[in-house]
Amino acid sequence: MTDMPPPAAPRQTDRWLEPGQTNALVVYILYLAGLVIGISGLVGLVIAYVNRGKAGGFVESHYTWQIRTFWIGLLYGVISFLLMFVVIGFLLAFAVAVWFIVRCIIGIQALQRGEPIKKPESWLI
Repeated sequence: MTDMPPPAAPRQTDRWLEPGQTNALVVYILYLAGLVIGISGLVGLVIAYVNRGKAGGFVESHYTWQIRTFWIGLLYGVISFLLMFVVIGFLLAFAVAVWFIVRCIIGIQALQRGEPIKKPESWLI
């Protein structure tokens, strides 16, 4: 008889992939890193889409908030880029970056307190 090794126990580092509070925090961090490393924002968006509807509880509102933050931020970013030809776009791009950071920080703070986002469908803050 051959000796089979016992099945490997799941690693502790794998829990960030499971829908829940840790995973939502990872998405927020990826979004903030996306301001410097663009592709990480897309990775965060994919993770949020994959886990939305699976987490349940207060975390669901965070996934909705994260997905809307990405798409609304992209829309605002494109508008500010187009307006850069008339100079006001530079100021608007700065405002969009501040808006994006504030939404991520609000989400992180609510997540750490174990609270849902009060208005996850809002366009502002």
